[in-house]
Amino acid sequence: MIGAAASDLDKASALRREAERLEEDALYSSKGHFNAEDTWVRRNYWLGVPATILGAVAGATLIKSQPEWATAFTLLASLLTGLMTFLKPNERAALHRAAAGQFLALRNEARFFREIELLQSHRLDELPERLKALSVARNELNLKSPSIPRRAFVAARKGIEEGEATHKVDKEE
Repeated sequence: MIGAAASDLDKASALRREAERLEEDALYSSKGHFNAEDTWVRRNYWLGVPATILGAVAGATLIKSQPEWATAFTLLASLLTGLMTFLKPNERAALHRAAAGQFLALRNEARFFREIELLQSHRLDELPERLKALSVARNELNLKSPSIPRRAFVAARKGIEEGEATHKVDKEE
């Protein structure tokens, strides 16, 4: 019986370590995608607002009085609008936001598994399948999510290391 108890402890420990890895992966991915989303939202505004203003100014007053300025503003507005069409910053931001939310949900599920489900020793034989399902979900998210730009990942790592993603209750331990 003692061998079985030790085996159960080893199994629970292995499940806990793998759940921690999964939780960490999901945390970094979530934070990285949120940072990437923020970058694309800013790009959307930096391209869209000037394009709108330049187009309005070119069309409103300068056409008759200063046609060369109107032409320049029109060209700049067209260039910025073209960049928005090509880069699609709003769509990219939405993709990263969706991925961030999905990774955040996965992180929460992994944490719940680690903190709550692993305590249910009577379910120890079922728990590897539950963890496997979480791992499969992570792998599917990795396949379908857009790549996280290096700068967004570095910012995510820095923020996580500074405690931005740590719950208050976890800081009190």
